[in-house]
Amino acid sequence: MDQNFNPAAAASAKAGRYRWVIVALLFAATAVNYIDRQMIGVLKPTLVAEFGWSETDFAQIVFWFQVAYAIGYIGFGRIVDVVGAKLGYTIAIVIWTAGHVAHGFATGLVSFAAARFGLGVGESGNFPAGIRAVTDWFPQRERAYAIGLFNAGANVGAIITPLLVPALVLWFDWRAAFFITGIFGVAWLVAWWLIYRHPAEHPRVSPAELAWIQQDPADPVEQIGWAKLLTVRETWAYALGKFLIDPVWWFFLFWLPGYLFERYDMDLKTFGLPLAAIYLISDGGSIFGGWMSSRLIKAGRTPNFARKATMFLCAVAVLPIWFAQSLDSVWAAVFIIGLATAAHQAFSANLYTLPSDVFPRGAVGSVVGIGGTVGALGGMGMALFTGYILDKTGGSYEVLFAICASSYLLALAVVHILSPRLAPAAV
Repeated sequence: MDQNFNPAAAASAKAGRYRWVIVALLFAATAVNYIDRQMIGVLKPTLVAEFGWSETDFAQIVFWFQVAYAIGYIGFGRIVDVVGAKLGYTIAIVIWTAGHVAHGFATGLVSFAAARFGLGVGESGNFPAGIRAVTDWFPQRERAYAIGLFNAGANVGAIITPLLVPALVLWFDWRAAFFITGIFGVAWLVAWWLIYRHPAEHPRVSPAELAWIQQDPADPVEQIGWAKLLTVRETWAYALGKFLIDPVWWFFLFWLPGYLFERYDMDLKTFGLPLAAIYLISDGGSIFGGWMSSRLIKAGRTPNFARKATMFLCAVAVLPIWFAQSLDSVWAAVFIIGLATAAHQAFSANLYTLPSDVFPRGAVGSVVGIGGTVGALGGMGMALFTGYILDKTGGSYEVLFAICASSYLLALAVVHILSPRLAPAAV
C-alpha cells in the first residue's frame, strides 16, 4: 500500500464535496462584510480632511460600531441557535447593508456614528451564523479548515477595499463609494437564498456526503440558557481569548490605513497597494491556521494538541510587530505587519473552532455570541485608548504595537488554563 495514502481524505473525496460550496458562500459573505467594515479606515484621511476630526473623534466613531457589535453579537448568537443559519444570516446582512449605505448620507460625527452603529449590529451576525453553518455542514475533523477558509474572506475583503475604494472616490466621490459597494450585499443575499439549505434537506448532498457530515456522535440540540453557559469555564476560555485578540484586529483594520498614510507620507493613490499586500499575506495565514490543526488531527493528534500547537506558533509569529514603527522601509513594515495579521487570522481560525469542539450543537451560536460580545468590549476599550495615545504622543504607535505583540501568548495561556484538555463542556 502507498504509505502516503490517507483513508480519511479518500473517504471524504468519495463522499462528495458540495459542502465546500457552502464554504464558498460563507467566504463571499465575509469578504463583503470586511469591505463594508474597512471602508471607514481606508477613507479616514479623506474624511478627516473634510470634517476636521481628531484621532479621538475618529476613535468615537469606531467605538460606536463596537458598542453595536457587542450588543448584536450576543443577540445574533441566540437568534442563530433559534432560527438557524439561513434566516439568521439573512437578518444580519439586511441590517448591515442598510447601515453601510447610510454612511453615504452622513454629514458629520453624529450621523457617521449612527451609521456605524447600524452596520455594527448587522455585521455582528456574520460569524455566529457562519460558524453555525459550518457546524451543521462539517464533521469536527474538517471544521477548523472550513472556518479558516471562510475566515479568509475577511482578508480578501480587506485586500479589495484599498484597491477599489480609492478608485471609486477618485472617479466619483466618497458618498458614491458607499452606495456602489452596497450592491454587493444585495447580490450575496440572492445567492444565499437560492443555494443554502440544511445538509439533510439539500438535494445536491448525496447520502454518502451526508453520512460523512454526520459522522461525529450525536449531541443534544436543545437550547441551553446563557445563565448556564456563563458558569462554564470553557465559555470563558473562548470569551477571554476573544477579549485579548479581537482588539488587535480592530486596531489593524481601522488604524493601519492612517498609519501607512502618515508614517510613510503616502496619499490616496499610493497607500492602497501596501495595505492590500498586508491582507494578502493575512489570507495565507487564515488558510494555513485551519489547515495545520486539521492536518494534525488527521495525523492522529488530539484536537487539544492540534489547536494549541497551531495557536502557539501563531503567537510567536506576532512578536516582531513590536519593532514595526522603527522600520523606515514601507515594504519591510508591510512584511512584519503582514506576518502579524496572518498569525492573527490563523490563531483566530482555531479559536473560533473551540465552541464547536467542546459544546453541543445547540449551544455553539450562543457561546460564539458571548465570545464576540466580550471581544467587542475589549475592542471598545482599545479604540478609545488608541485615540487617546495617538493624540497625546503626537502619533506614536510604539505602545500600541507592544500591546499587539504580547496579546496572543497571553490569550493562549488563558485558554489553556481554563480548558487544559478541551474536554466536552459540562452543560
